Amino acid sequence: MDFVAGAIGGVCGVAVGYPLDTVKVRIQTEPKHTGVWRCVRDTYRQERVWGFYRGLSLPVCTVSLVSSVSFGTYRHCLLHICRFRYGSADAKPARTDITLSGFASGLVRVLLTSPTEVAKVRLQTQTQTQTQTQQRRSLASWPSAEPPHCPAPPASLVRGPKYRGPLHCLATVAREEGLRGLYKGSSALLFRDGHSFATYFLSYSILCEWLTPAGHSQPDVSGVLVAGGCAGVLAWAVATPMDVIKARLQADGQGQRRYRGLLHCVAASVREEGPRVLFKGLLLNCCRAFPVNMVVFVTYEAALRLTRGLLK
Repeated sequence: MDFVAGAIGGVCGVAVGYPLDTVKVRIQTEPKHTGVWRCVRDTYRQERVWGFYRGLSLPVCTVSLVSSVSFGTYRHCLLHICRFRYGSADAKPARTDITLSGFASGLVRVLLTSPTEVAKVRLQTQTQTQTQTQQRRSLASWPSAEPPHCPAPPASLVRGPKYRGPLHCLATVAREEGLRGLYKGSSALLFRDGHSFATYFLSYSILCEWLTPAGHSQPDVSGVLVAGGCAGVLAWAVATPMDVIKARLQADGQGQRRYRGLLHCVAASVREEGPRVLFKGLLLNCCRAFPVNMVVFVTYEAALRLTRGLLK
């Protein structure tokens, strides 16, 4: 039931938060974007509304699986820990139990999300400006048109976008960079998701306890909305530094490579842009996280109660 409810909640969350996720990734990976509104304005001017939804199809197809695994892993780990420590799966878990289960959930996600994150970041950072630059570089290698009847450059030199879609992006990365290319930034992703999901589930559990009315075992809808939104904000506050590094490592396959690994990326980013670079997109992450995780948790809880009611 947790797997099904998690899948439904995840899809709803992606539908709400994807445009802001695109803005966040561009701010983190492209120094020319110095603020949220400037990034939004430039993206809309160059690519219109479609620019905010680049790479959406793959997350929509995979997020149900990923979210299902996240919530299902968390619940099953928690049940096993309670059974091992207290002798019953129905025992009330301690906060350390919740933290460990959330951490395990985050680690399991990495195996599924790393390739899709690479494709998403590459597509989100593939702007029209980059495409035009690639075309100019290709044409610059063609002989000058000074002779009176110089032939036109072949169509193969006038390239469109490098990645034509999520599947084409994955295939191109695998062909050019091998299997390691699909798991670029996975070390940063491990640090990001492990700690953030521990924070995510722990803060949600604590807030639900605080917001549960006296005499009830669960909070009402408004309580779930507030707890889910706040849990998402706290999780992204923890995740943002490694999210910046993850995005830079994953975008680093377009053109000349800049980073040799996780530590080199951290050191180079801080040296060039100062410690504040690790918190690029923090405000946007938090603003996006609140409505997205409100929707995720209220949908998750509603689906869970519905399936339990049907199975009774």
